[in-house]
Amino acid sequence: MGVPTDRKYLKSHEWHKLDGDVCTIGITQFAADELTDITFVELPDTGKEFSAGDSFGVVESVKSTSDLYTGVSGTVTEINDKLGDEPELVNNDAFEGGWMIKIKVSNAGELEKLLDAAAYEAQLDG
Repeated sequence: MGVPTDRKYLKSHEWHKLDGDVCTIGITQFAADELTDITFVELPDTGKEFSAGDSFGVVESVKSTSDLYTGVSGTVTEINDKLGDEPELVNNDAFEGGWMIKIKVSNAGELEKLLDAAAYEAQLDG
């Protein structure tokens, strides 16, 4: 499947990629494939604050609805507006074009508690 090694992961299949003090969050290709055809993504407004472990939105597919979680605390600085009209971007490009939110991180140390790529892949194989 190929899990990028430049980011951290939650067991619930969200990826986190830190760039400076901003963390981009999305779901993994594994999660997108499991959901099958994604039909709707509900994202928060910019400026909303979250704590690590909070649900920040919902992804709906023809198969199910799933909450989205953040592994870091901070303030939403940007959302992927394209997902409103093109939720299938998550299925087609989960690790890049299908990103969901960007958060200005208040405690970068929280990322150390997340899974690295090898641990995430091991969970999938588990």
